[in-house]
Amino acid sequence: MAVETVTITQKEHIPAKPREVYDVLTNAESHAAFSKAKATGDAKEGENFSFWDGQITGKHLELRPGKKIRQEWQVAMPGAWPEGHPPSIVEFTLEEKGDGTDVTMVHSGLPAPGKEHFEQGWNERYWKPMKEYFKKK
Repeated sequence: MAVETVTITQKEHIPAKPREVYDVLTNAESHAAFSKAKATGDAKEGENFSFWDGQITGKHLELRPGKKIRQEWQVAMPGAWPEGHPPSIVEFTLEEKGDGTDVTMVHSGLPAPGKEHFEQGWNERYWKPMKEYFKKK
């Protein structure tokens, strides 16, 4: 039985250059530095990656440094991802604005029952720590 899916769109201003934001979203070493959690994989199209100690796994589908990122994502958390549900798609568009970067994130194909969990997760696990990380740099 197919699970209903939803799309989340969020816009944030990150106090860093587009290339720096791109790096923390694609490069395992940079991702681990801002998240303080293990990350693996190469920032190359077609390559697999894992973030947040393996809780998120995926593949880089399109990488345009400093401009756009498109990835497949799957979440390995009990109850958050129904068994057999296909990967979701996350797309980041980066635009330099003033003292930083405007990031537009569109996360599609998410299991509908977890929408609020995923919205909160983006805010708590990505935007807040990323802003703090760059303010300290």
